[in-house]
Amino acid sequence: MRLSRLLMALLVIVLLIAAYIFVVSKWSYSTGERAGWVQKLSRKGWLCKTWEGELSLVSMPGASPEKFVFTVWDDAVADKITAVMGKRVSLSYDEKVGLPTSCFGETRSYVTGVRVQDEISLMPGVVVPVPPAASAAPR
Repeated sequence: MRLSRLLMALLVIVLLIAAYIFVVSKWSYSTGERAGWVQKLSRKGWLCKTWEGELSLVSMPGASPEKFVFTVWDDAVADKITAVMGKRVSLSYDEKVGLPTSCFGETRSYVTGVRVQDEISLMPGVVVPVPPAASAAPR
């Protein structure tokens, strides 16, 4: 009788942990987009492999770039990012808070999509259009 209660309590704890991880992985604290140039993307991890990357953000010409570090869970999104490296892109991301361990990724920002930017904004009202050949996605 005592062993069955212990096993039941253990099962309840495992189910609560699994439910917590499920809810936190589906819920987003915030969503947004960041634009810049992807300067690094690599697959990392001992057991749990995730794509980890850096986006260089430049707000004004001549300013020192800020880095946006991100994680990608989806291999298809990582392939799209790899295909447009070297071009100005906009990354859509979800910020997730409370995921335990680094097995889910090294950052809180999880990229869900990527698109090439057709123009570069230097400051409000001043944009530089990118030539069509340079903005075309690789085939």
